[in-house]
Amino acid sequence: MSSVIDKNRRFYELYVADLIHSRFPEYEDRIAVGVAGEGSDCFGYDDEISRDHDFGTGVCLWVTDEDMERFGHSLSIAYNELVDSTQRSYYTKRLQERRGVMTIHDFYSDILQVDCDTEHCRMSDSTWYYLDHTCLKTATNGEIFRDDLGVFTAFRQLLLDYYPDRVWRTRIAEQLHAYSAALQVNYARCMSRGDIVAAQLCRAQGMQAAMELYFLLRREYPPYYKWTFRAMTQLDQEGVFCGKIRTLAQERISLEPWAETKYHPDRLNDKDRIVSVTEEIADKLETMLLQQHLISRKTGYLEVHVDEIL
Repeated sequence: MSSVIDKNRRFYELYVADLIHSRFPEYEDRIAVGVAGEGSDCFGYDDEISRDHDFGTGVCLWVTDEDMERFGHSLSIAYNELVDSTQRSYYTKRLQERRGVMTIHDFYSDILQVDCDTEHCRMSDSTWYYLDHTCLKTATNGEIFRDDLGVFTAFRQLLLDYYPDRVWRTRIAEQLHAYSAALQVNYARCMSRGDIVAAQLCRAQGMQAAMELYFLLRREYPPYYKWTFRAMTQLDQEGVFCGKIRTLAQERISLEPWAETKYHPDRLNDKDRIVSVTEEIADKLETMLLQQHLISRKTGYLEVHVDEIL
């Protein structure tokens, strides 16, 4: 985990835990504490570049709606006084809004942009369909230092248990279609017309679909798009799939391989390295689909598998 989370844990152990124990002893076992939510530090991706915002020392203190009415406001005042009196290197105003005392319901609801039933720890399939990958990762990142009551971690575990099967299959089908449309069909059509700008968009959309499929098939949520590839390198221990994605991203786009080639929907133009890498990635994805018994055979064309998966 990141050095910033380690620093925040020490801040909790040295200062916040004592504050809670000495001033709110009767509620000590009702306050969940940790670092999670928005910000690169919660993903463990903080570095010198990211320290221009959302950086500093502080923790989240999560309480139920009832406890917020009972003692939450007093706890918030006490915590803010502690933060203001403690020496720290840097603490931005935006980070102040993401740390401190908050309700469990508001934390999850604000990130996921839905009204979360944290009290009963449940979520309908229609809500699951609505949720965004990156928001789910943001709601489940970081580290929880203490949660005796268990309400915060129970809802966190509900999210970590991943999509219901029907939702999972639907999202896989959507991305299979997106990959096929962007890279296995439209890229070649755009290059045959000499439209490099549209072809670049096809490549970008296809890469995004490929990476989302990788996360879906590993049952992990991808983070914010600028961190997606970095997170994938941590999942892909052998580095084979990441290597294909990196090659696809780095390959120079050129009209030369298409100069003497007439477009045909059933004929691959292997003179274009982007086309061949696209098919190599599709093969890797089909292997993963087979391993999870989502498909019965390889075809090379990912769109074919949509109906079988659904």
